Amino acid sequence: MTSWARPASHTPSEIDALLLWSALGLLLLGLVMVYSSSIAMAEGSRFTGNQSSYFLIRHSVFLAVGLVVGVMAFQVPLKLWQQIAPWLFLAGFVLLLVVLVPHIGRSVNGAQRWIGFGPVNLQPSELMKLFAVLYAADYTTRKLDDMASFRRGFVPMAVVMVLVGALLLREPDFGAFVVIVAIAIGILFLGGINARLFSVLLLVMAVAFVILIWSSPYRRERIFGFMDPWQDAFGKGYQLSHALIAFGRGEWFGVGLGASVEKLFYLPEAHTDFLLAVIAEELGFVGVCAVIALFALLVARAFAAGRQALALDRVYGGLVAQGMGIWFGVQGFINMGVNMGLLPTKGLTLPLMSFGGSGIVANCMALGILLRVDYENRCLMRGQQV
Repeated sequence: MTSWARPASHTPSEIDALLLWSALGLLLLGLVMVYSSSIAMAEGSRFTGNQSSYFLIRHSVFLAVGLVVGVMAFQVPLKLWQQIAPWLFLAGFVLLLVVLVPHIGRSVNGAQRWIGFGPVNLQPSELMKLFAVLYAADYTTRKLDDMASFRRGFVPMAVVMVLVGALLLREPDFGAFVVIVAIAIGILFLGGINARLFSVLLLVMAVAFVILIWSSPYRRERIFGFMDPWQDAFGKGYQLSHALIAFGRGEWFGVGLGASVEKLFYLPEAHTDFLLAVIAEELGFVGVCAVIALFALLVARAFAAGRQALALDRVYGGLVAQGMGIWFGVQGFINMGVNMGLLPTKGLTLPLMSFGGSGIVANCMALGILLRVDYENRCLMRGQQV
């Protein structure tokens, strides 16, 4: 029997229940909180037709599509994902080029990150995160014997990442750039890149990030606003100051689901970038801890699946699983850090939870592939063919 048909008849023991339920918990909690955080904005906007359920309906559709895509991704053997990884990465690169073409790419708040298809917007940078995991894992698997070499192991990947980064910074999407670089570097490290080279690379990256931030007045202002948001609470510190107010109001158990004040046109992007702040206000410290615990469990199970695959000599599957863990972990950490005032304000959503079609579909697709890695591990451990 081929591996294409096998997943359809899987038993509960053939999938990681902790991985599956932690992901579903984040998706469902995200659905509830997107609705709660967007009601006021939806009712007060002509764009939404003054319908309070506008964002709930759209997010539900995105989630349904994402779950279907995730199930389809689970059916595909990892061997095929490895074969098409370079082509997917190339397709993502082309989409990053297309989004910058005038009259094709859509601009919102000064950022040109979307390609419009009628009422739906495609955000290529979200898909590129997934494609970066698949491609970096494939590259590292093919170059295992060259990982100690700067010229043969590191330079080709560095050139590719510089090209992708240049397109992302043109949008600009600095947050996606940081996440994709973290994915690529993390997978190279796990693949055995030379330790001395890795240390030098981290130093160079730190200097490069400082230059990128300092050379952009917009990013520089965000850094200053992050350092003391109350100095200009109605200007560059506006978002962070209201996020901190939301955290303060929530205290231990929150003010109650739906009772947030900050979402009433005070906190910008409450249903996307600052969803955690609304969770903190309505569900309190306990709610935030629950979200962090679910993300920690998801990332831990992703790395566990990766370690198991590597132990079974399935290098590509192992690096893919751990690359997914890096993606969810890094992006989740950045978003939470921004909401809590630990990191400068950055337009990066909370994975699996924030409103956004491209992000939800890409996240669900990644979960399907991650579950596939774990499924194939369990099949091999039972002596079954995959």
